[in-house]
Amino acid sequence: MQNELTGHINRLAAVIRFLPGGRLQVPENPPDNRFLIPYGGLYWQIDDPVGKTEVRSSSLFDYVLALPQDSHPVGIMHQYRLSGPEGKDVLVQERVLSLVAPEGTRPIRIAVAVNADEVDSARLGFALDILPYVAVLAALLVLMSIGQLWIGLRPLDRIGRDLEAVRDRRASRLAGAYPREVQPLVNQLNKLLESQAAAMEKARGRASDLAHGLKTPLTVLTNNAYSLREKGEVETADELDHLAETMLSHVEHELARARITPSPDQRSGDADVEKIINETVRMLRHTDAGERLAWKIDVANGLRVPVDPHDFRELVGNLLENACKWARSRINVSAVRQNGHSRLVIEDDGLGVSPERLPDLPHRGVRLDRLKPGSGLGLAIVSEIAAVYALALSLENRVEGGFRAKVVFPDVIAPENSIPE
Repeated sequence: MQNELTGHINRLAAVIRFLPGGRLQVPENPPDNRFLIPYGGLYWQIDDPVGKTEVRSSSLFDYVLALPQDSHPVGIMHQYRLSGPEGKDVLVQERVLSLVAPEGTRPIRIAVAVNADEVDSARLGFALDILPYVAVLAALLVLMSIGQLWIGLRPLDRIGRDLEAVRDRRASRLAGAYPREVQPLVNQLNKLLESQAAAMEKARGRASDLAHGLKTPLTVLTNNAYSLREKGEVETADELDHLAETMLSHVEHELARARITPSPDQRSGDADVEKIINETVRMLRHTDAGERLAWKIDVANGLRVPVDPHDFRELVGNLLENACKWARSRINVSAVRQNGHSRLVIEDDGLGVSPERLPDLPHRGVRLDRLKPGSGLGLAIVSEIAAVYALALSLENRVEGGFRAKVVFPDVIAPENSIPE
């Protein structure tokens, strides 16, 4: 449109003439018929500031374009938007030319205007035409950006999933090939995991070695007490026996604690409930106390709990040994999954525990009957394992007689099919 208006200005400049009196002569044969139609949409106006005259196209009829009263360098093209005939805006292109008049050169302002709605309509039409293509291009760019991010961040997502597998003890390190950009990070994480595992194993080994090292002098101390008792020094022997028993209880307790995994995230894997319970019961059935008992085992197939296998074996072993020690004729063991949790229940038909002594059972060294074998550490160890894994431990008397130990394990992943309460 600007090029068209410039062409009209150049053609008007070529046909401008001055009358003998110095007045402007209206050009004949306009280059476009729209210049002849009143308010036809295309207009021209020529101003002569020196001669104080003004000529206009027939299309302007009785309307005068209010050109800005500012100075323009000769030959420079100017564009602006003004109010035009019939209240419509017009786009104006103006140029000042120096023309030869009878009295000498004279500056002449030549302006050509076109209705702005033509340009606005063309711009809107162009926008509507190109909008679908721009939308498709935008969608394509968005999809490409999402694809680029998905492909670029996929190694980091894989690192996250591998670390989750390490945390859940389904793996011990980040395995497999990674892109070279993230491989150094993977190598450093593997070194960290290996050093952490080595440090924990070393600490547990040293604690176990220390406890074992103390057992030998305690055994000597017990033998000395026995010798003193044979010599008649019963009071001193009893005191030594008491000290040795107390220290031995501490040592055995620390040995058991050294074997417990420090936190759930550091467990070596999940415990196979059915396998460990069956193995423990099979071993106890060959003891003097276990041979005389009837065992009822009800364990769900494939049941696993998020507890280190060694710790679960320690927990089950202590609960079953305690039940075997006090049961009269039978022991019931059940392990099921229900309502998003796994539940282990061990019951015996023994005498039970006096209600006032129930809160003391998880404490270290508590023995209800000194005539029964044991150190009073079994239920204390069970309580410590429950604390490490945030398990719900319940020790209570049965209404029908006997004792019940119940442990509830929160599952890492809730099962799809649960057994109702």
